[in-house]
Amino acid sequence: MSDRNLLLDDIKTEIEPFNAKGVAVTEGTSFQKDLEWDSLTVMDFVAAIEDRFDIIITMNMQAEIETVGQLVDAVAKLKS
Repeated sequence: MSDRNLLLDDIKTEIEPFNAKGVAVTEGTSFQKDLEWDSLTVMDFVAAIEDRFDIIITMNMQAEIETVGQLVDAVAKLKS
């Protein structure tokens, strides 16, 4: 399994507690449209991701990340 797939699996695990609708999460899953997260949920989730991967996701980056796949790419870039 590639590093990207492992990272995707880790992120899916982090999404689970926030996935109140039980949406099947894929790389194309939208945080706003599919998961229907409000701003507080987004803030809590971002904090969980930052803690899990020991990174900082800036507000500008957050504004550009709409899907799970985009988040995987952003975390991979920040970890490198």
